[in-house]
Amino acid sequence: MAVNDRKVAMIGLGFVGSASAFALMQSGLFSEMVLVDVDEKKAEGEALDISHGLPFAKPMKIYAGGYDDVADAAVIVVTSGAGQKPGETRLDLVRRNVAVFQSILPEIAKRNCEGILLVVANPVDILTYLSAKLSGLPENRVFGTGTVLDTARLKYLLGEHLNVDSRSVHAFIIGEHGDSEIAAWSSANVSGVPLDKFCEMRGHTHHEEAMRQIAEGVKNSAYEIIEKKRATYFGIAMSVKRICEAIVRDEKSILPVSTVQHGQYGVEGVALSMPAVVGRTGVETLVPIELSDAEQASLRRSARTLRGVMDEVLGPD
Repeated sequence: MAVNDRKVAMIGLGFVGSASAFALMQSGLFSEMVLVDVDEKKAEGEALDISHGLPFAKPMKIYAGGYDDVADAAVIVVTSGAGQKPGETRLDLVRRNVAVFQSILPEIAKRNCEGILLVVANPVDILTYLSAKLSGLPENRVFGTGTVLDTARLKYLLGEHLNVDSRSVHAFIIGEHGDSEIAAWSSANVSGVPLDKFCEMRGHTHHEEAMRQIAEGVKNSAYEIIEKKRATYFGIAMSVKRICEAIVRDEKSILPVSTVQHGQYGVEGVALSMPAVVGRTGVETLVPIELSDAEQASLRRSARTLRGVMDEVLGPD
């Protein structure tokens, strides 16, 4: 079916799906949005609630629908699945959410969708790999939000630490969206100035300790938010909006999305996050940023962590 470039589909209307739908309504990127949920009444309620704000936004058709309504969407956003509970890791969710995706993906596959499948539900890397295998779509059109939010958290914390606009901070979190994620300090800079040098300009000299604290702060952000308010959804909703922006506007932005890896840095056969050029056709190419030997080793460990869980839950390929 031909793609409607101005249409987005949201599958799953929990906290994350609803917040993402609201963010996309406000963005003006799309003129049509279909909401799909196993609880049809929930989808209808969210469509009504968000639609009532349209007089303050851009014209848009927002409605609850089914999988047939998803077929011509330019972007299909999948947030379905159980949420992360206090004290639970993202990988703890894997069995429950793999089962959810195994019911959703065949529905997408049988409709010959020509759009892009954006996976948001956790554990996002494992669900992205599963989606690439079961959706029937080419790999460049299947990717996850990955560490886009983690990277935003890193930039925010570095901006606070250095008292500088976080948009001027250039740094990535790579690997798993989870406990084995890696802060890629080797390539971090502030508007081209190496991070250590910029820190010294701002009067910070205890680099190792500051880097450790900031990386831990990023990794533990979700746990802290979940402990305080039971769920995270605004930050990830903004991440979904940002990725959709790069796709719809064909920006060719470099974002650390989760994609199936094929040998870069010795990582093969898992989905995890590396910086990638994202545009209208999806992931155009990966960007080989500078990584130290230690960071590369950590990336391979992160991949092995994911591979181990995948083999346990999905079985070896």
